[in-house]
This record gives sequence, C-alpha cells and structure tokens, in this order.
Amino acid sequence: MLLARGVEHDVWLPPEGGEPPRDPHTYDAVMVFGGAMHTDQEDRHPWLTPEKALLGELVEREVPVLGVCLGSQLLAEAAGGTARRAPRPEIGWHRVEVTDEGARDPLLAALAPSFEAFQWHSYEFTPPPGASALARSVACLQAFRLGNAVGIQFHAEVTQADAEAWIDDYRSDQDTAAAGVDPQELRRATAGAIAAWNELGRAFCRRFVDAVQYSA
Repeated sequence: MLLARGVEHDVWLPPEGGEPPRDPHTYDAVMVFGGAMHTDQEDRHPWLTPEKALLGELVEREVPVLGVCLGSQLLAEAAGGTARRAPRPEIGWHRVEVTDEGARDPLLAALAPSFEAFQWHSYEFTPPPGASALARSVACLQAFRLGNAVGIQFHAEVTQADAEAWIDDYRSDQDTAAAGVDPQELRRATAGAIAAWNELGRAFCRRFVDAVQYSA
C-alpha cells in the first residue's frame, strides 16, 4: 500500500542490531510492529530499552506513530502507560467493539460499531494518561490514541503467509496452548477471513497515511 501511494519508507529491525537507516527523528511518521518478545524482557532483549526511549521522544515531538501489538505495548509504556500479562491469551479471530470515541476517530471510525480481528498476544497495554480508548474486546483494550500516536493490539498487518507460519509453529508457544487454540480450526477460519482482513488492513494504513499527509 505504501509503495502504491508513492510513500518513501525505510525498514529498521532493532533486534538485528545496527543503526537506523537515518535519524529516526526526521521521519514524517513511524510504524512499530510486533514480535514474540514481551515489553518486560529487557534483560533478554536489550534493544527494548532504547526503543522505548525513542518512542517516548517521538510522542513528545508529536510525530505520528502507529504501534501494532508489541508495538502498541511499547508505545503505551513509552508515553506513561503500562504493559502487563493479560488475564488470558487472545489468539485467533475475536470480536472488537469500537468505543464512542473510536467512532469519531479518523482511523477507527470506519470500523464502527464492531469488527472481527486477528489476534495473537498474551500481554495487554493500559493506555497512557490522557489517552482515548478507541476499541476493546472481551479480553482487553484494543486501541488507544494519544495526540498523533495510536496503538492497536490487533494485527491489522498480518498476511495469510504470516498467519500460516504462526499456526505451523503453535507448539512452540506456551500461550497458544493456554488459549486452547485448535490449529486446524484456526487455519480454516483464517483461510475464509484473510482476504477481507487484508483489505481492512490496507484501508487502515491508507487512513494513517492520509492523516500524516493532511497534517504535514
């Protein structure tokens, strides 16, 4: 979608080490995605600490930021909220309800009043002070906004290949077992839902880009 819109973008993978392609403070917007690690595992993943610090700086500078899953939890922590283990893992397709504030939000409004979302997480965020709660599921809060920063817990970016790889590897994830996931049923449900889900994800990303370009 970014390429189709002519958006210049760089990819940086902090876990692999190395410096970012350019000064992160010079970007018009930043998107932060997920990972198998958790926000409180700085001892095992030292890059988490500087990433949180960078996100905090971007929020202070009012740079548009979109955090997804782990990215949303890191964003919440960086802005003064918290991330913690959820009462139970949320894996697979789950109903998400858009709040009244979400129904007025430029990114979430199109998804009101509710939508079926692909989830794969065992941690949740509590939003930073002053943030708006935009969406929630039975399990936890699903989206928040603080100024130009938005965090979403659901995986709007996941492709069929991503989902298939995660399902294939489900035995290595203790949280998957704890969630009582039936891999074959999840594979079947995903095959039937992924095309519409990818269109939702592309539209969500378009709205994020539109908001960035409008505010530039």
